[in-house]
Amino acid sequence: MEEQPKKKLGFNIIKNDPTEGHGGYGAGVLTLDNISPVIIDVEAGDAVVDIGAMHARSTVERGIKFLKTKEEVPNGKLYWLVWVTIEATQQGPMYAGITACEMTVDRSIRRGYKSLPEHVNNMDKSLKRKIIVSHMDEKSKKILADFLQQHDAGMWARSTEQLKLDLLG
Repeated sequence: MEEQPKKKLGFNIIKNDPTEGHGGYGAGVLTLDNISPVIIDVEAGDAVVDIGAMHARSTVERGIKFLKTKEEVPNGKLYWLVWVTIEATQQGPMYAGITACEMTVDRSIRRGYKSLPEHVNNMDKSLKRKIIVSHMDEKSKKILADFLQQHDAGMWARSTEQLKLDLLG
C-alpha cells in the first residue's frame, strides 16, 4: 500500500455566508470558520498553521503541563500563538485580525507557561478585527510577516497598511 503524502494545513477558508444579503437573524455574528491559529517557533525561525491550537492541543502544547507564572518555567523556549482572522472583501480575502499570545515551553521538564485568559481574549479580539502585535519582538514579527506574505501574497497586499506597519515597522 502506497503512503499518501501528508497534506499541508492551510488557513481556514471562509465558507459562503448564510446571512449574506438579508441582514436578518445571525447577521454580523462572529464565526470560527475564518480564524486560524499560527504557531511561531522563534528559535527555529518558522511559523505553521496548527488547527489543534483551537483547543489548546497544538503540537507544541501536547504533553505539557502549563503553569501560572513565567518564573516557574525559567528555561522555557519562546513560542507565539497568533490568531489570524481572514475576511472576505469585494477585492478578495485579506488578513483582518492578528493577535499574538506568548507561550513558553520546557520539554525537558514537560512544563510551560501561557495565560489561558489572554489566549481566549486575543482570539476574540482577532475575530473582532484587531491587530495586537506590538508586544512581540522584532524577529517574531518578521517571521510572522514573512509567513503571511508567503502563504498568500494577495491577502497580504489587500490587508490594512496598519497591519503591515505593525509587523514590519
